[in-house]
Amino acid sequence: MNKEKCVAIYLGVFLLISAGCNKANHFITDKVIREQVANDFQKKQAILPHGDLFSVFNEPLTGEEREALSFLYAYMPLGDITDYSGEFYLKNIRATYQAKTAMPWGKDIPEMIFRHFVLPIRVNNENLDESRLLFYDELKDRVKGLSLYEAVLEVNHWCHEKVIYTPSDSRTSSPLASVKTAYGRCGEESVFTVAALRSVGIPARQVYTPRWAHTDDNHAWVEAWVDGTWHFLGACEPEPVLNMGWFNAPAFRGMLMHTKVFGSYKGPEEIMETTGCYTEINVTENYAPTAPCTVLITEADGAPAEGALVEFKVYNYAEFYTVAHRFTNAEGKTFLSAGKGDMLVWATKDGRFGFGKVSFGKDAGLISIALDKKPGDTFDLPLDIIPPVDGSIPAQVTEEQKEENTRRMREEDIIRNQYTATFYTEEKARSLANELGTDLEKTTQFLLSSRGNWMEIENFLRSAATDRLPSAMALLEAVSSKDLRDRPASVFTDHLVNSSTDNSPLFYDYVQNPRVRNELLTGYRSFFRHALQAESASQAKENPHVLVEWVKKHIRINDALNPQRIPVMPVGVWNARVADTNSRNIFFVAVARSLGIPARIEPVAGKVQYFAAQGWVDVDFEASAPVVSGQGKAQASYTPVKALDDPKYYSHFTIAKILPDGKLQTLDFEAGNQVDMGLGDTWSQLFKKPLPMDEGNYMLVTGARMANGNVLANLSSFRILPGETTEISLEIRGNQDDIQVIGSINAEETFIPDGSGEEKSILSATGRGYFVIGILGARQEPTNHAMRDIAAVTKSLEEWNRSLILLFKDEQGRKNFDPTEFGTLPSTIIYGIDSDNRVADMVASAMKLPDSTILPIFVIADTFGRVVFVSQGYTIGLGEQMLQIIHKL
Repeated sequence: MNKEKCVAIYLGVFLLISAGCNKANHFITDKVIREQVANDFQKKQAILPHGDLFSVFNEPLTGEEREALSFLYAYMPLGDITDYSGEFYLKNIRATYQAKTAMPWGKDIPEMIFRHFVLPIRVNNENLDESRLLFYDELKDRVKGLSLYEAVLEVNHWCHEKVIYTPSDSRTSSPLASVKTAYGRCGEESVFTVAALRSVGIPARQVYTPRWAHTDDNHAWVEAWVDGTWHFLGACEPEPVLNMGWFNAPAFRGMLMHTKVFGSYKGPEEIMETTGCYTEINVTENYAPTAPCTVLITEADGAPAEGALVEFKVYNYAEFYTVAHRFTNAEGKTFLSAGKGDMLVWATKDGRFGFGKVSFGKDAGLISIALDKKPGDTFDLPLDIIPPVDGSIPAQVTEEQKEENTRRMREEDIIRNQYTATFYTEEKARSLANELGTDLEKTTQFLLSSRGNWMEIENFLRSAATDRLPSAMALLEAVSSKDLRDRPASVFTDHLVNSSTDNSPLFYDYVQNPRVRNELLTGYRSFFRHALQAESASQAKENPHVLVEWVKKHIRINDALNPQRIPVMPVGVWNARVADTNSRNIFFVAVARSLGIPARIEPVAGKVQYFAAQGWVDVDFEASAPVVSGQGKAQASYTPVKALDDPKYYSHFTIAKILPDGKLQTLDFEAGNQVDMGLGDTWSQLFKKPLPMDEGNYMLVTGARMANGNVLANLSSFRILPGETTEISLEIRGNQDDIQVIGSINAEETFIPDGSGEEKSILSATGRGYFVIGILGARQEPTNHAMRDIAAVTKSLEEWNRSLILLFKDEQGRKNFDPTEFGTLPSTIIYGIDSDNRVADMVASAMKLPDSTILPIFVIADTFGRVVFVSQGYTIGLGEQMLQIIHKL
């Protein structure tokens, strides 16, 4: 019987079983929705005929289980089907129903809310695990006697016991990996908290702002459904009440906040995009004043451009980053609701493009953009970008509630610190290095970085044969710190023992190294050694283009099956013979390295390459022969000024390639991504001398962010021709106005400096001249961000040689603050206690800040209390912003 008949029979059985169940036994009671899910599931099966990926449906299942499984499989991204077993999902479904029955609110959750915000295991782009089962066991008794509102708060306190914020790379760890590590970035904290809430039957979703408009960076947090309303909370950052977090003010200035809802969702929110896996909804109006904007895209001759791709871009990290994309209708129109600030609209169709600025809330009527450019056309456009105005989401909380919340958080810190005290120590690492004869510094680095995963890393090193220990150490050095924290010894061992022996950098970096891009590391080399036929493997080693042709022939591309672009594991690609483009590229590199062929995804432009006698060869899966890209060079002129002597990539400028279809691809010159290429991330390291670049058309973006969040940007095009050097001018637009006094404070206000016990005035502590005052929230965001930004400019602040007074609310706050967490801070810092919040209240009143409790607050002032700079709350790049002012004083 062929596959199509099997699928048709299954669909008929599914609908027959569904019809035979009474209403109470349905996972989906609405017949129309149930049939839609069945049809979508049938399509998914038909697309994936290889690998026996749906065998779980052959097991005995109840009607509810079968419908719930069908719903999950109908909308899973590709990797969730290929990389995780059906039994995994069945266990999670049964655990979800167990929680629904046991929790007092289970019976009150509406079916649609339960279907989209409780049942799904996936939150965003994280690695999946069995956290739902384990979290339920820990949380069930802790929340069972609480109201739903109280339970949400309590779960977040439990999350804070386990995990706190620390930056990390873009791969999102699983919830259990975050617990093992005891920290994560905001995307990981929010995934972990959503998983914890769903484990006890509480509807939850991750909210994400892809990029802030008033400052660099992004953020993610959590919304929980309580008695008919969605409430927000900072993940692993418990507050006394819901709808309160350190980001109340930044979110008010947000341009776009959204969430990706699993499946085909038809809720009340504005739908931004519908894919085969998720529905992206716009939740910006929950946080900020918004306005709609309708855009008309026309052809060069003025006719409406139907089906044009329209990208809405926010200036952030010196690039215009796409936060939403829409397609035009038959009238050439599309729309978006967003915060009341500026975006760049970039439209493309059939190899032509056009762009322009839109101001949400200011531009009335229709905004028209013509597709009047093609790659190679020249343009140079200055843009003044204005973000939404200051403000904050109000939150009502009493001092007693704050004090009790602070007390609980201190207790939770103790619980977490007791766990982290079990991690590897330098003394223990020294002992292991002496025992194994490995490099002390590197051994210490690996074991301390592994945190709660130290046993796996230790076991890997101990299990390595003596003559392979250098290779084992090189392997650990090649992977990321996150790999050290969440990957088992078996993965590293697979790559060590199934690689040949070589000690060249090329081998260590591009053959033995299991890390390709942002995928979850798995042990696949032993699999491919057995799966690949000896003759084919030998031919591919002799001529790597043989492998390129094999991949072209056997791996079918279907990007629609993986719209989140979550990398499919290499073995999963092999089994399914279907992949999205990114997963196909990772698969190629993984198989090549398994065969001993040096290969990589080049980090700047993202090109797939293998190494041959003539050097790196670009792989084009659409071409019939190996590709050799023509190269020229780019050199940028720049005149250093005191305020900015060496512009930095992703801070002051970026370069995007204008692709043949008119879309933009920002080149990734971030220092950490291409150390092996001998580059850096500043103008002097990159473009002061001619830099080799592929031929093609490019766009240079420069920008200077002002203290109020405004940006003076510029877009200009240039072209790289083979064998030629293109001269470009790196001009950072600046505000040429003199420094302005924006307010005044009382420089005679007092605080208690460390170790004195006696009050002292600001002026007597700083002496004559300019100084900085900072009021901090210890172990809070965004204070931690601010301190890292200050540490990044320590050298310049030392050269300035003026005092920085950093104050805390009380002694406990000062004790909780550990400056060593942020690297080297300026020696000119004076720490102290702000008695009765006098300094904070004085600054807030003088500078008309909305709330003195929104921390941190920073001001630059002089002897007479004249203020020339103020910042409150979340501001990325704070150190550099202050230096811009300081250098002009």
